[in-house]
Order: sequence, then structure tokens, then C-alpha cells
Amino acid sequence: MIFNPENECMDIQTRKKLQFAALKNLTETVYSKVPFYRNKMEQAKITPYDIHSIADIEKLPFTSKDDLRENYPHGLRACSQARIVEVHMSSGTTGKPVVNEYTKKDLDIWWESMARTLSGAGCTRNDIVHNCYGYGLFTGGAGVHYGSLNVGAEVLPMSSGNTERQLMIMRDFGSTMLTCTPSYALYLAEEAEEAGIDLKQLPINKGCFGAEPWSESMRAEIESRYGMKAYDIYGLTEIIGPGVAFECEAQNGLHINEDFFYPEIIDPASGKSLPAGEKGELVFTTLTREGTPLLRYRTRDITCLINEPCICGRTTIRMNRLLGRTDDMLIIRGVNIFPSQIEQALIEIEGTEPQYMIIINRGDSHLDEVELQVEVKKEFFTDETRGLEILRSRIEHIMKSKLQIGMKVKLVEPKTIERSIGKAKRVIDNRKF
Repeated sequence: MIFNPENECMDIQTRKKLQFAALKNLTETVYSKVPFYRNKMEQAKITPYDIHSIADIEKLPFTSKDDLRENYPHGLRACSQARIVEVHMSSGTTGKPVVNEYTKKDLDIWWESMARTLSGAGCTRNDIVHNCYGYGLFTGGAGVHYGSLNVGAEVLPMSSGNTERQLMIMRDFGSTMLTCTPSYALYLAEEAEEAGIDLKQLPINKGCFGAEPWSESMRAEIESRYGMKAYDIYGLTEIIGPGVAFECEAQNGLHINEDFFYPEIIDPASGKSLPAGEKGELVFTTLTREGTPLLRYRTRDITCLINEPCICGRTTIRMNRLLGRTDDMLIIRGVNIFPSQIEQALIEIEGTEPQYMIIINRGDSHLDEVELQVEVKKEFFTDETRGLEILRSRIEHIMKSKLQIGMKVKLVEPKTIERSIGKAKRVIDNRKF
């Protein structure tokens, strides 16, 4: 289902003209109204009058998360306080929170973006959306809520937690669509199995999952346990929240709502722009935002852009599934590793659950030592130690083969690793740098 065929299927050249007009207006706005951007542009020796095409976006300075924190709370606001109607922000667990201020137009953009997102997964006014993303200052719950209303669907504002109640309402109200983090979807599936609830017998048949990287194997696990179609969605608080990009029925890359958010891929080390198809860091410019617009925001997410036609009919550019984050990348004995690589390998190994923990220590010899804790399915976790030893050795061999480093694998009983109702924590790095 395409929510807005006129914009989502627009001629590419027409879209580029609109993007340029929006970029020109954006640079003029932030140059005149946001001292931070005026200073950045002056340092780069550029003014809005130097922007003659959408390609000139490469002349503009980058914005980082540190910039947002240093300008907390209102330093990047580009309009009067009287025009701000809603505020969301990150948790701020690693410093000052990242603030996103919305005008009424910004909320309209968010409603539209999320309606496209949910429609891409097949959501219609006949659906009942079981929304387990967190509400409050976090953007996840509100984003899905707004999008569901815009589509015309019924929404159950569940938020996360209280799993027993989640499953009861899912069953009693006949939820047809689930929205949450992929790790929480698997946790719900585990609890349903323990409670004797067969999710495949419920009306739920599709889901939108995001807010953390997840693999194709994890998708297959979710689809198998629920008997549903699982769709990837992408967004971040800094840009607008969820709704920046989404999968259609082809499940072959995420369509970017590029009439609102202009994407680039850059080399994370040099900052140089890379062509479509090359892997690098994802950068976004919020072309139409009014409250807290951003120029060339470095997301730290690693992916590539796909500009080939999609069978769904949309002409918007797509981004590949996230391969990891530059700030999540682990450097172990000189080897670059993303937790998602470990997850991908584990889900393909029979007998393991998609639950794991990576613990990194600096050994007596000053070399990195990695312990990979892996949950084993309950039918495999028996007193037959030989079978467990074979499984443990197999995992160690596969990790060495795929990641090029040795790991000590520790098999643990089901439900030993702590579950998260939000983003899953997968790494404990005890090294001192």
C-alpha cells in the first residue's frame, strides 16, 4: 500500500528540483536565525548564496551529536518559542539529552512520514496496531501513534513492560500489527510460549521493528515465531523520530522519505561523499523542518544507498539495512567487529537463542580477551555435556572463521541473559583505554 502516491512515486528530476528549493530555503533560515550555523558556515567560508544546486550540499558543514548536546536545550531552535508545540528528546544517558522541538508543520511531516511507514508494511484503517514502543519524551511510541491515526487504524498505546498484560490485550483485542524493538518482539514470543499462547493462531500478521540494528536472520526468527511479515523501519530523535525510512512489501532496502530528509553517504574518516552503492556513514539534512532543522547530521550509522527501481512503484531512494554504527564498532586485536555480525552468525546455528552478551577484558598479557555468552535452547540444554561441548566448539570455530578473531564461548541456560524492554544491551567492554 502506498500512502501518498503523488509524492512517493514522483518523477526523480521533479523531486530534485523541490529538494534544491527546500535546501536553499533551509540554509537561508539557519544562517539568519541560528547563531551556531551562521558561525559554522562562516568558518567554512560559505553563505546561502553559494548554494546553486542540490549537489552543493557537500559545501555545507556537518552537524554532530556533540553539537546538539553543546547547544542544549534551545541553541538550535530556528523559530520563536511561541511556534513550538511539542518537544521530544533522547535519554541523555551519555551526557546532555538531544532535544528535538516541533512546530505544527513539523508534526504534520512526522504524521505523514509515519503513515507512509506503516502503510509500507500493509497497515490500513482496518488494522489494530499494538504499539509497544515507549511513550513520553522518547519518539518511538508517539511516532507510531501519530502514524496510526493518520492511516486511520485503531491504536493500542501499550508502551513496553508488563508482558503478561501485553499478551492478554494482544489476544483479547485482536491486534493485527505489532510495533516495538526486534529484541522485545522476541522476548514477547518467549513469554507467549511459556504461557502456552500460540502466536500463530492470533490475528497479528505484520510488524514494524526498529530502534536497534537487527539482522535478516533475526527477521526470519520473528516471522517464524509469529507467523507474520516483519518490516524494518528507521529513524532517530535528532531528525524527527521514526519514519525517516521504511521497508515496503519487497523487503529490499528502506525507502527514505527524501522529500523531507536528504540522505548522503560519506567516508567516516575523511568526510568525503561516496556514490550510491558504496558503504559508509549515513548523513541526513532535514530539508523542511522548522523547529530544530539540521544540516548534514552525521548519524554514525553504517549503510549504503540503493538507487535502483523498486518493484513497489516508489521512486524514493533506498538505504540498505544497517550494518552497524561507527560508535558501536569494536576494535579487538586490530580487527573491526560489529555486534550485528555476531548476531547474524548465531541465529544460523541450530540450538542457540538470539540472545547473547559480549564481554571484553584486557588480559595479563595486555591482549584483548573476548567472552561470548550464548543462550542455548532449552531442548539442547541437558545433562549431556558432550553435546554442549560440541556446540560450544562449533560456535568458537564459526566465530573465528567469520570474524577472524578467537573468542571464548560460554553456553548459558535459557533466559539467563537479561532481557531489555527497549534497546538491547549486547556489549560489556571492561578495557581501559
